[in-house]
Amino acid sequence: MTFRAIRLLKEADIVLAEDTRTTKKLLVHYDINTPLRSFHQHNEHKVLEKIIDDLKAGTRVCLVSDAGTPGISDPGFLLVRECVREGIPVSTLPGPTAFVPALVNSGFPINEFVFEGFIPVKKGKQTKLKEIANESRTVVLYESPHRILKTIEKLSEYIGDRRICLSREISKIYEENVIGTCKEVLDHFSEKAPKGEIVLVIEALK
Repeated sequence: MTFRAIRLLKEADIVLAEDTRTTKKLLVHYDINTPLRSFHQHNEHKVLEKIIDDLKAGTRVCLVSDAGTPGISDPGFLLVRECVREGIPVSTLPGPTAFVPALVNSGFPINEFVFEGFIPVKKGKQTKLKEIANESRTVVLYESPHRILKTIEKLSEYIGDRRICLSREISKIYEENVIGTCKEVLDHFSEKAPKGEIVLVIEALK
């Protein structure tokens, strides 16, 4: 947390939170008493109009995600888009975004890269993996821990011996970066599946 982030959270009239329970712990830690309001993927369409009305009336609003940066595979895009449409100023406070350190840690070329976010779970997944396999730029994506190994198994059918980097729990105590072919990474996790927040970086097609 930066001093600026703490100051703005204290000065805000409302803090929008992906999970109020998680954000409450953060606010309590920094002695911030700003009221919390839920804002997540299941209600953002419903509450968007009210938030925009509040902003137009001069209400100072801060948006916080549970982890990472709002709008990047997290709630926030719809709100920011509407603010831009309505001429409401938006300011983003720099913070951790998992895919950036994962890219750097991979050692793969990152002068050009593609961020895929979360790829399809079922329908369209195979097509997306084929597209990724033919990408001439480094690819980075998010995947859940209970799907990641099956995703790598399927990916191996298309990329052969090209390398991948599985990064997990970035900036946390159990941070880990495993780099190698799909087979080597799968072997690494053969006895204990990876846990936590996972980023997968895929070497570009040469």
